[in-house]
Amino acid sequence: MQKTNYSYIGIAFIILVFGIWAVPKIVDTFSKPNLEVIGQAPEFSFINQDSASISNATYENKVYVVEFFFTTCPSICPIMNRRMVEIQNEFFGNPNFGIASFTITPDIDTPEVLKAYAEKYKVSHPNWHFLTGDKSKILKLSNEGFNLYADSTVNEDGDFSHSGLFALIDKEGNIRSRYDEFGNPIIYYRALDEENSPNQIPELKEDIAKLLKE
Repeated sequence: MQKTNYSYIGIAFIILVFGIWAVPKIVDTFSKPNLEVIGQAPEFSFINQDSASISNATYENKVYVVEFFFTTCPSICPIMNRRMVEIQNEFFGNPNFGIASFTITPDIDTPEVLKAYAEKYKVSHPNWHFLTGDKSKILKLSNEGFNLYADSTVNEDGDFSHSGLFALIDKEGNIRSRYDEFGNPIIYYRALDEENSPNQIPELKEDIAKLLKE
């Protein structure tokens, strides 16, 4: 009579059990976006181009992009918002996507001015809000909350120094980003082309799509 090799049966059983346990874990790992959590988005509450109150709660369970700009900006803002329109069009009709554009010159950018600016750029996504309010609070939100630089003094060209970067926020209110080629989080996405560094709008679109699936 042939003897049963119980050691092989035991090994086979262990492999089977481990496989049943491990496969869902592996699938789960690869199905989740490989995006770093930078930190929680700061609290804010301002009014938009329709004079409606907008806060973090407005974007609850939404993926959204944040920028700081001003309507009379003669340099980088037009480029930033043309590219933001590209992003809007990419996710047009998706109720789980939004954009928050904070003006750093709220004394000039009233809701009426922001409304006209939105119309000029053909803003059509209902979750794209142009936000204005107390200047000191907006600058604090930019510089200390999001760590996106914005200066409060005008230069000789009639411009304000401010960041040309976009922040990406997930459905749980976390700032998220992909990693660079060295394995470090980029933290923010370049809206502008720089020397030997193209804008990161294609990457941003990819990462928005990933977060929308979370």
